[in-house]
Amino acid sequence: MRGDTRTATAHAPSRCLYWSKRHRRRSRKSVCTKTEAAPRPSPGMTTVRVPRTRCFLRQLLSAPPVAMHRHYSLEVSAPLLRTQGYVDGRWVSAASVFPVLDPATGQEIARVSDCGPAEAKQAVDAAYKAFQSWKQYTAKGKPMRESLGEMAYSASFLEWFSEEARRVYGDIVPSPAKDRKIFLLKQPVGVSTIITPWNFPSAMITRKVGAALAAGCTVVVKPAEDTPLSALALAELAEQAGIPGGVFNVVPCSREKTPSVGAVLCTDPLVAKISFTGSTATGKVLLKLAADTVKKTSMELGGHAPFIVFDSADVDKAVAGAMVSKFRNSGQTCVCSNRFLVQSGIYDRFVEKLGQAMDAELHVGHGSEPDTTQGPLINTRAAEKVVQQISDAVSLGAKVLKGGKRLHGSFMEPTLMRDVTTDMLCTKEETFGPLVPVIRFNTEEEAVAVANASDVGLAGYFYSQDVSQIWRVAEALEVGMVGVNEGMLSTVEASFGGIKQSGLGREGSKYGVDEYLEVKYMCFGGLRL
Repeated sequence: MRGDTRTATAHAPSRCLYWSKRHRRRSRKSVCTKTEAAPRPSPGMTTVRVPRTRCFLRQLLSAPPVAMHRHYSLEVSAPLLRTQGYVDGRWVSAASVFPVLDPATGQEIARVSDCGPAEAKQAVDAAYKAFQSWKQYTAKGKPMRESLGEMAYSASFLEWFSEEARRVYGDIVPSPAKDRKIFLLKQPVGVSTIITPWNFPSAMITRKVGAALAAGCTVVVKPAEDTPLSALALAELAEQAGIPGGVFNVVPCSREKTPSVGAVLCTDPLVAKISFTGSTATGKVLLKLAADTVKKTSMELGGHAPFIVFDSADVDKAVAGAMVSKFRNSGQTCVCSNRFLVQSGIYDRFVEKLGQAMDAELHVGHGSEPDTTQGPLINTRAAEKVVQQISDAVSLGAKVLKGGKRLHGSFMEPTLMRDVTTDMLCTKEETFGPLVPVIRFNTEEEAVAVANASDVGLAGYFYSQDVSQIWRVAEALEVGMVGVNEGMLSTVEASFGGIKQSGLGREGSKYGVDEYLEVKYMCFGGLRL
């Protein structure tokens, strides 16, 4: 409630205490900031000084600190390397296991419990039981450089939502009748299914789970089969932080068992909410499953982001923005730029400078190598898709200026193409790889029309120094997020989500908690006032 009408009870336990106070005490032992001395590393572990700043991810992408140039291995501290499911505060084994592979080498990293419908149901029941007490708690209180950036990004969501928990306000509404008071209360929706992708295996979980726990919900996480170890490490950290059993559950499973596990998590009557990040096609399937029991849903689905450069743009800044927007995570993010539209007056200059930047800044290699900026794609199917788009474009008249070839395994050369037209496959479907197709345009109206000619609308970017044009184009682009003279959008403070078939709802920011809340109207009558 607003003002003095908040309903927090002084003696009630605190969700925020688990995160804010307890997490901060523990974080001082494990994460060194600018003003703290680094703790002594345990055997087999590497300690990295992590600057406490919102610009951390940008610093990692542009100028990695000296500490990150040392040799890294794939070894993980033993307590965090978990391979069982996590249900009701216990580590549980399944009847079988499935392998987790290194996409760079194809070698097996670990074998993880292949949970099925039975384990999924156990997790839902545990979350529902835990919800009865958790909701009563009040609020008081990739390549190595990219992987490190994701850890800071992941933690930022937990820190943000631990503070937002105390700002879940309701309203007092003026009543038309003298003997009544009208209250609007916000209450947690209940057990929430969290289904996450492989490309940000930690941050996609914390962005959803942080908001859910802050609202008072309990969760069952179904991570991608390619990256279950991150989710299980988070479960270990949740246990260390003192999160009660049943509040945070993880059900890993193989690709073969995903449909049956997903059916339980999306149709069980005890589940009240589904939050999913992934493809639009899969999102539609989950929406159909949720419809029978009318569950609340959040869907962060596919994108096909335009990147527009107008004649008035600062070309050097546009090139820098293109590098960040396109090649982050080797082009495997839902907000990566896919269609590059450059106005005729600067087309040749932009293409030339972008090619030079690619030569100077991009280095393909194994993710553990400190100089690597471009790792493998997630699997061979992903590489084959990029090759298909390049082949199609070349057959229709596009010219390959850089790259264009598939390397060993799922590695792909960063590729730059010019003379691309809108009838080519790469302009019609999301790439999810390091491909830059550059389209020439003449007028602002033409660029906006091409940018909006898509059934998805997650993110869009454009570069211009014309203030009037900036306002016109920002309002005209049919997307949920717009980067103006900026190639990196994501930050915990801002809402994240799209329009059209890019999804439903928002994550992050103060609006992220609302996705896990219901509004209850209470009319208090019979008052003698």
